[in-house]
Amino acid sequence: MSAELSDLYRSLTVVADGVEVAHPELVRRHADRRARVRVAGSALAVAVLLGGVAVGGRLAFSADGPAPLPPPAATPVSPLPTGSARAPSPSPSASPSSPTPSRATPSGTRSAEPTGGATAHPPTSIPDRAFFVLAAANRTGQESTAPGPVLPPLCGTRYRSESAVVQRRARSIAYKRPDTPQGNVPDGSYRHSIAIYRPGRADDALRELRQAVRACPQQTMPDDTRIWRQRLLDPGAYGDESVLFELRAPYPQGMGDPGAYEVRLVRAVRVDDVVTVLWEQGWEYTAAERAQVDADSRRAVAAIEKWLG
Repeated sequence: MSAELSDLYRSLTVVADGVEVAHPELVRRHADRRARVRVAGSALAVAVLLGGVAVGGRLAFSADGPAPLPPPAATPVSPLPTGSARAPSPSPSASPSSPTPSRATPSGTRSAEPTGGATAHPPTSIPDRAFFVLAAANRTGQESTAPGPVLPPLCGTRYRSESAVVQRRARSIAYKRPDTPQGNVPDGSYRHSIAIYRPGRADDALRELRQAVRACPQQTMPDDTRIWRQRLLDPGAYGDESVLFELRAPYPQGMGDPGAYEVRLVRAVRVDDVVTVLWEQGWEYTAAERAQVDADSRRAVAAIEKWLG
């Protein structure tokens, strides 16, 4: 080896011995730091790239207008109407599946109204079949449709419900008791009337009639000097509701038994929007019998119910 090469090796040894070699742990830390810097740089580059894509997408969609937002989760969605759905009726009460109110029968029981898809319209005219027929043993054949009052005067009361009457028909009919021979003088007579009221007003007629009886406990009749007394009686079970009252006065001098009274009975019955009145008027100072009036009232209600269906 040449002397010059040996001098170079010696110089290199001296320099290397003077330099402090780094600890291995320090070398690893520097390497980890460089690796984290490279990862952070890569993530930042990816984020910048995605942000650019999103901005570009929004700009592209904005050219066609904003997309509609979905409805809130709490917003109710109405079902589509089906062919079987029906418009709600104006009545508060009443869904198509709800049972309809029942009506009292002459026997006092309740019968359900027939149900169906079509709603029955209230009647606007009164046929002859709406009037009852006397039992065969009570018939006299005497009947007329002459005009006249359908209620006895009650201290001049006027009824506001009269403005709601759609139609009214009335007749007078004479009857006899079963044991009275045919052709004899009748035992009594009725003024029988039927009135159709506008929907919901028939009950006003019965309410006003009750008030009129209570407000007129006694009175004198035209061309009659006697004092007539009025009072409400237990009406019994007829139709949807009913009113029964009596008029009572002493017989005139020489008529009837001493101390006896001439009695008249009046029963008004409501069936839906129809009111029928049976006013027993007697015949030549006879007195009304409750059993006879009750029986003919049941016949009158049955005829109304059959007519209305």
